[in-house]
Amino acid sequence: MSVALFVFGVAFVLYVAFGYPVLLALLARFRTRPVAARPELKRVSILLPVHNGASWIEPKLRSILALDYPRELVQVLVISDGSDDATEEIARRFASEGIELVSLPRGGKMVALNEGIARATGEILLFTDVRQELDPAGLRSLVACFADPRVGVASGELLIRQGRTLEEANVGAYWRYEKWIRKHQSRLDSIMGATGCIFAMRASLAARMAPDTILDDVVLPLGAFFQGYRLILDEGARAYDSPTSLRSEFRRKVRTLAGVYQTTGRFPQLLGPGNRIWIHFVSHKLGRLLLPWAMILILGASFGLPRWWRAAALTAQAAFYLLVLLDLVVSDASPLKRATSPARTALVLIAAAFCAVFYLALPRQPLWQPTGSSQARTGR
Repeated sequence: MSVALFVFGVAFVLYVAFGYPVLLALLARFRTRPVAARPELKRVSILLPVHNGASWIEPKLRSILALDYPRELVQVLVISDGSDDATEEIARRFASEGIELVSLPRGGKMVALNEGIARATGEILLFTDVRQELDPAGLRSLVACFADPRVGVASGELLIRQGRTLEEANVGAYWRYEKWIRKHQSRLDSIMGATGCIFAMRASLAARMAPDTILDDVVLPLGAFFQGYRLILDEGARAYDSPTSLRSEFRRKVRTLAGVYQTTGRFPQLLGPGNRIWIHFVSHKLGRLLLPWAMILILGASFGLPRWWRAAALTAQAAFYLLVLLDLVVSDASPLKRATSPARTALVLIAAAFCAVFYLALPRQPLWQPTGSSQARTGR
């Protein structure tokens, strides 16, 4: 029994980390569904929810105003979620540029987004966050995707600027891995969530969200998906962000993976035959959630293996965890860092999946928190 459990656990980890991406690449090579995008102008409402984003709001609004899109077709709503810094004061300075400020009492991001959706007048909604800079060509590229009547949501691509440390570089490499998977899922049919700081959807498909929703950029797109629309990734629409530390990425990942649990409960059809991307949801999303449990299974089963297999299995696992511990003391200048840093990054992200279960059990207010980076910043 121990041998079977050990083999199953190892096979599961290898499939999620390497096997599924290989399968995805093969499927995308032979079953690509192109998007019939073409230049097209539609009225757009840009929704920017923010809480205490004074450090970022001015460059963000200038980024929005610099978008290569007819200004008369764009409505910009800054929805302040109880900001008590200079966020609202700065936003008011842009009133002459057509920026509308909606000031709300503190209620959380979902309350702010629901209010923004209710006030939006555009045929297309563009969702963005306060921190990331938008590429000028992004909005025009996203809107062009909706010329295809099958497209309900078009997500842009988040590019992480070059990090200064190996830790930041490894987090950036993880983001590139995630984007590679999304690109191939999009070519097949649909991605399973959008990039929160830059995604657009048909206003007619945007449903009101529960205030305690964790992942608006998953719940809103899935609502469109289960109405028969595609959720695609548009590589021509980009947003730029600073590199994040591993600690910040851990917190973000715990919240994101807890949101996957919540979303699965609210969309149980994700697990059934009504989900045309079932294999991708199970392999990518649920697979990530189960990784820590598979690693615990591997460790426990290792003690029941035959003598030599047991020694090899436990030695390999001990070596991996030793690399993680060494990363805490090894300097960036050491050649060993190139082995210890990726090992620590992998374990921290897997640990986030373990902690996500307990995140759901904690009492929470429907409020969102800023994501940190290597640079000091506030808001979202």
